[in-house]
Amino acid sequence: MSGMPAVRRVAFLVYDGIQTLDLTGPWEVLHSAGARGGRPYELTSVAASGARVRTSSGLVIEADAQVGAVEELDTLIVVGGSGTREALGDPGLIAEIRRLAGQARRVASVCSGAFLLGEAGLLDGRTAATHWAYCEQLATRYPRVRVEPDPIYVRDGELITSAGVTAGIDLALALVEEDHGRELALEVARWLVVYARRPGGQSQFSVQLANQIASTPPLQELQGWIGEHLEGDLAVATLAARMHLSERQLTRRFQRELGTSPAEYVEQARLEHARGLLEDSEHGLEQVARSSGFASAEVMRRAFRRRLGASPSEYRDRFRLSPA
Repeated sequence: MSGMPAVRRVAFLVYDGIQTLDLTGPWEVLHSAGARGGRPYELTSVAASGARVRTSSGLVIEADAQVGAVEELDTLIVVGGSGTREALGDPGLIAEIRRLAGQARRVASVCSGAFLLGEAGLLDGRTAATHWAYCEQLATRYPRVRVEPDPIYVRDGELITSAGVTAGIDLALALVEEDHGRELALEVARWLVVYARRPGGQSQFSVQLANQIASTPPLQELQGWIGEHLEGDLAVATLAARMHLSERQLTRRFQRELGTSPAEYVEQARLEHARGLLEDSEHGLEQVARSSGFASAEVMRRAFRRRLGASPSEYRDRFRLSPA
């Protein structure tokens, strides 16, 4: 039909050892956007060599085409995974990435796929993101790249790089919003039952990611109980009594299993809850503070400043998920 925009051709570069979700997460977002938006993306998987690709989890994928056969392209997405290390040693593949990037309107990577963009010289002088565990390696290997260790994804002109695994979904939703508008991006997020597009600058870390889960069931149960009683008395003495331990014993357990003190963990849990309310609610600061267990909005403000380098109001202005 005349007047309708051309179908956007998107190629996902795959190779042995990719992380399955690095591919399937963004793929499902773009497919759903096409299905629900009335103008589909043309999605194709492009293999570095051979037709069959085995992911790091053992899933076998039949690629649509070889990388050298691809010509016209709107978007190139390079996925990551444990196979990135071996792919970096393939000069032919790196040359093809460079060629395809020169043809594409925009180029993206998920997780350690950023290393392949770096090897192709596409990140030189740019700002980029990758999985938090690989940020130091990326910065060391490619010193001309400004690596941002915290954001879910980073956009630098026509180049978009994301953090690990599920962050590729956030990246793809951002592409949908760019192509079709915010409403379709939110509709796709709802349809896929994922978080309503986290802003790219939002931290990769939550309390659960930063501290992980305790190694013993009693402390795991206490973590869950803390999360359900943020507005209550979570003093160290209270937590110790619940665990039938002395305060000193409880502190040693927290340090050994979680790498932090009970008081610090509680503050982080309350901060995480407050962040969610600031991002996705209309509550005033006093109400957010009370709901999160802070004694006052001022106490919450000091915690935000100390841990995030921003006030609650500044955080809300930057990361809120819906228009004011």
